[in-house]
Amino acid sequence: MPRICVFCGSSSGSDPRFSEAAEAFGRLLARRGLGLVYGGGRVGLMGTLAQAALDQGGEVLGVIPRFMESREVAHPGLTHLEWVDSMHARKARMGTLADAFVALPGGWGTLDELFEVLTWAQLGLHAKPVALLNLAGFWDPLLAGLGHLVAAGFVRPAHRDLLRVHADPEALLDDLQNFRPSPLHSKWA
Repeated sequence: MPRICVFCGSSSGSDPRFSEAAEAFGRLLARRGLGLVYGGGRVGLMGTLAQAALDQGGEVLGVIPRFMESREVAHPGLTHLEWVDSMHARKARMGTLADAFVALPGGWGTLDELFEVLTWAQLGLHAKPVALLNLAGFWDPLLAGLGHLVAAGFVRPAHRDLLRVHADPEALLDDLQNFRPSPLHSKWA
């Protein structure tokens, strides 16, 4: 699996462990020879993640909407930076470039990207693994909410299981690299 798309915050959050983990994850991707696909920014966890991968000699591909050009948030030193017309085009392009998806801590944008690729997997539009790196229990409240959606009958248990969850980055990457699509990935279920 050559490229992992990582969704994460354009801010660093209030806990320094999030920046430390983003930096460590960027280095780990590069050490494993896995390219990084991400939103193209130089700020927040996104910038920390990308710079760490670059510092280790990793391939880093950014995809950023043109309207952000005036905000000067694009990372200037990426292996490759693509400009697209919209947030929708950004997600579609990142989805095409990536072989797997991982969410680190983040806000609305991170959740939007995560749920979109999960919906694509549920609908059989891709057969790529989707995972959360659950740093310091950051995603625990979301996981409880997802359990509620299952219990309330809005999400099938098999569809909930499309989301892989790991607290350890090495275990997460091992899981992604050993991923084999289930029947849910090949048809509507």
